[in-house]
Amino acid sequence: MTEKLRVYTPLDESVLGRLEVGLKVLITGKIYTARDAAHKRLTESIMKGEKLPFDVKGQVIYYTGPTPEKPGAVIGSAGPTTSSRMDPYTPILLENGLKGTIGKGPRSREVIEAMVRNRAVYFAATGGVGVLLAKSIRESKVVAYPDLGPEAVRMLEVVDFPCIVAIDIYGSNLYEIGVKKYRIQC
Repeated sequence: MTEKLRVYTPLDESVLGRLEVGLKVLITGKIYTARDAAHKRLTESIMKGEKLPFDVKGQVIYYTGPTPEKPGAVIGSAGPTTSSRMDPYTPILLENGLKGTIGKGPRSREVIEAMVRNRAVYFAATGGVGVLLAKSIRESKVVAYPDLGPEAVRMLEVVDFPCIVAIDIYGSNLYEIGVKKYRIQC
């Protein structure tokens, strides 16, 4: 059985150094959702010197656009979306204190360099299991940009949200390490 580390948000320095690439984690606490359109607005606000709708310092943003919840449910399906779509906006958020992102797929060189510079991590969530991931979400409320519908910024209260550290604060990258590990030598 593989060991999993329980991680609490907001992330601080005491835990960031322990989050080595490939480590399975269970995240508990508040995380925020944001996709493309929300990232564009957050970035525009920073560029204008405006206050962000939530304090990003130490926080984690989950790249998801949840489906509507069924009656009595907290949230609908909430699977990860392709992280590279947020790459143009991620470095400026990291420069402003963001410490973690959750999504699926590799990140650009610019994002990885910004992660190393700002001591931030990237967690990968498993794609295609949004209904199962939603079971870790205990509360969901829109905190910004409600006009964006599923892309509005939400605050999620999560308990044991399962992820893998895909890129750590040193720039070690599971998307590179994994490919090398299983590449057939000719």
